[in-house]
Amino acid sequence: MIKGFRVQILPNEHQQKEIIKFCNAARYAYNWAIATEEENYNNGGKFVSGYDLTKLFTQFKKQEGNKWLKEISGRALKVAILNATVAYERFFKNISDKPKFKSKKRSKMKCATHEGTIIITSDKVRLEKLGWIKLAQRNRIPFGDNIKYFNPKIEYDGIDFWLSVSVEIINNQDNDKTKTETIIGIDLGIKTLATCSNGIINQKPDIAKIKKKFKRLQRRASKYYQKMIEKSKQMKIKFVQIQKSKNLLKLEKEIKKLHTKIKNILDTNIHTFTTSLIKLNPEAIVIENLNISGMMKNKHLARSIAEAKFYEIRRQLEYKCQWSNIKLIIADRWFPSSKLCSECGHKKDKLSLSERVYICEECGSIIDRDLNASINLKNLAYAT
Repeated sequence: MIKGFRVQILPNEHQQKEIIKFCNAARYAYNWAIATEEENYNNGGKFVSGYDLTKLFTQFKKQEGNKWLKEISGRALKVAILNATVAYERFFKNISDKPKFKSKKRSKMKCATHEGTIIITSDKVRLEKLGWIKLAQRNRIPFGDNIKYFNPKIEYDGIDFWLSVSVEIINNQDNDKTKTETIIGIDLGIKTLATCSNGIINQKPDIAKIKKKFKRLQRRASKYYQKMIEKSKQMKIKFVQIQKSKNLLKLEKEIKKLHTKIKNILDTNIHTFTTSLIKLNPEAIVIENLNISGMMKNKHLARSIAEAKFYEIRRQLEYKCQWSNIKLIIADRWFPSSKLCSECGHKKDKLSLSERVYICEECGSIIDRDLNASINLKNLAYAT
């Protein structure tokens, strides 16, 4: 079994500059590969494979003015070129859209590093052309003589530096646990994030104060941007050519930190919830197959739905259930979990969102709407 780990690293000032340089070079190599493919196609040539592109790039590095690329990690450049060719292959197979050039401002700063030279201890990691770097968490990544590492990557999110790596895990001790519960049904919602058939309720974290501060900082930043726009019109130059003030740069960093904090709070809540379910070690877990893209079209609920992160809950349950040998059942999108009575099976023709208590017209059962839906999802697993 292969598990992925992501941990914050604490590089010194020189290493920070090198990591940023590596990430920019990887973006440069990716764009070079895209440009080469397009030029070759426009000249009537065929698709150039990743292997051939890496050979061409080796010759490209020897040209005058490109020798700075020799200071970059070779693995970072090679993986970037291979990713570009994979993107083109997916385009030719009608799996995805045509690959675009990566923007210096909008694209994520990340690159690969060599898996053959990586060495990890309890509190440090050695990376290609960077040397030893401290880890923010001790014993976060498994280490030892028989540990194999795959696809290591380094990333800079504008605030912190990160290392992500896949590790081959031989034994999974969770498989030896006895099953304590039969089946758990989970109903996802906006007001209550998740309601389980066994009575567990997970509420969405209260981030109202943080969001209020976030909006306030954004309004302050917008005033700086408006002044820059007016200045660009007066001087008749492009907006991007105007240098940002130090106060604006500090403000942008604060906004990034708050954005990261909000994301971490929401993700941590989901991780805590899904892990608590896995620790119960049930035989199966049943969740809904929600039409999230359709739900997002509701402009009144779109923000709340985005913060709920329904797909993230499903994604975490998928790999955590796989690790622990728990069956995950995805209910059909059109299964009327909320409209069915969990006692007698009677189906209501209409059920508005404002009805938070389910009252059965057939048997007179009165039950919380979300709990009723979760029990129906649980019963669905027994029926199948």
